[in-house]
Amino acid sequence: MVPVNSDEVNVKLREIEELLDTLGKQHPKEMAAFSRFLREVVDNKALTTREKELIAVALGIAQGCEWCITLHTQKALEAGAKREELIEAGLVAVLMAGGPALMHLIPLMKAIEAFERGEKG
Repeated sequence: MVPVNSDEVNVKLREIEELLDTLGKQHPKEMAAFSRFLREVVDNKALTTREKELIAVALGIAQGCEWCITLHTQKALEAGAKREELIEAGLVAVLMAGGPALMHLIPLMKAIEAFERGEKG
């Protein structure tokens, strides 16, 4: 079991919100374009939102982005993903990206634990 400090998870979510708020004020056109693109991509089409969020978790792990891992773990759980699906997506990332990605299962496990305990936001 990975020791969980839900404050870490909440800090990452707040940092994401603050970044998006700041960029939205300083670069409104760019952020509006990004938001439109984001909405179009996450809309249910051939893949469900749950499937897309699992992919995003895996990519966050492969890229070593703890903020991405935290946010997309939350979104995947909200979209109905199960713990085992999140871990399996993480292991696919490890398969493709190697040992450094394995270490990024730590923030994944912390996020899962915190969100399952209802300690989000």
